[in-house]
Amino acid sequence: MLFLLLSGVATRLSWLFYYRALRMAPASMVAPIDKLSVVFAIVLAMVFLGEPLTLRLAAGAALGVAGILVLAWPVGT
Repeated sequence: MLFLLLSGVATRLSWLFYYRALRMAPASMVAPIDKLSVVFAIVLAMVFLGEPLTLRLAAGAALGVAGILVLAWPVGT
């Protein structure tokens, strides 16, 4: 039950920080950083939880990073 409560608090703080970042910078800069959270979760799961790195997981992470790079790439270059 404690972990559910802590997860809810962390989620709420995450959204508050996300909205604050959107007020300070354009969405085209904030969104790619936000989407990196999936890649960070994969890395943290591997480091702290011993999640095995499978081909499927590596491909998913690589595709996620590729999509983030596409989003972050400046238009017109």
